[in-house]
Amino acid sequence: VTHSIPACIGGMTINSKKLDNENPVSIFAVNKCYVTVQDGTFFDGSGFAALVREGYKVRSDVNITLEFRTTAVHGVLLGVSSAKVDAIGLEIVHGKVLFHVNNGAGRITAAYEPRGTNNLCDGKWHKLQANKSKHRISLIIDGNLVQTDNPHIQSTSADTNNPIYVGGYPADVKQNCLTSKSSFRGCLRNLVLTKGQHAELFDFSRAFDLRGVFPHSCPGAEH
Repeated sequence: VTHSIPACIGGMTINSKKLDNENPVSIFAVNKCYVTVQDGTFFDGSGFAALVREGYKVRSDVNITLEFRTTAVHGVLLGVSSAKVDAIGLEIVHGKVLFHVNNGAGRITAAYEPRGTNNLCDGKWHKLQANKSKHRISLIIDGNLVQTDNPHIQSTSADTNNPIYVGGYPADVKQNCLTSKSSFRGCLRNLVLTKGQHAELFDFSRAFDLRGVFPHSCPGAEH
């Protein structure tokens, strides 16, 4: 077993001596336990999760689904880039969800803006689906579809070869399809990337780099 247990541990004694959980000598990726928790992964707004160390290849088609809840109006959701311009990115900017794609010929964006009193940053769960099919891109938020025209119809493949960064990215990493540098604060769950018939559910506890991210534990309410 190479990854940590997703659990709360308390009241531990060794040789009849109670361990002091409040004042550890050192601590790494351990958060407090919440009175009420939900399934999901908590992002504290300071970091990111890095997945697929060897690099994720978006190429012509990818379908991304996830659920999020946040009270912040800015935050990176997901980015996959390359050393060139090819990339995809999902982010929340001023309370709107933006899906950016660059297949090499220029960035195009599908933007979802909530109508009326609807608010995506209300601390409630929202479902997101972002789809890239060759030069076409679409975004579905809570069942509402947004599509955008792409003038670059000959350019169909996003030739990415970098890791998937979720919730933010390191300062020294280039992201060609993200405008925000704000790390996400809130909870994510059920991140699935589908290519053709192959759907992959990503477990954040298996990320190769986690900073300010707490897998399997989402506080019942924002703190």
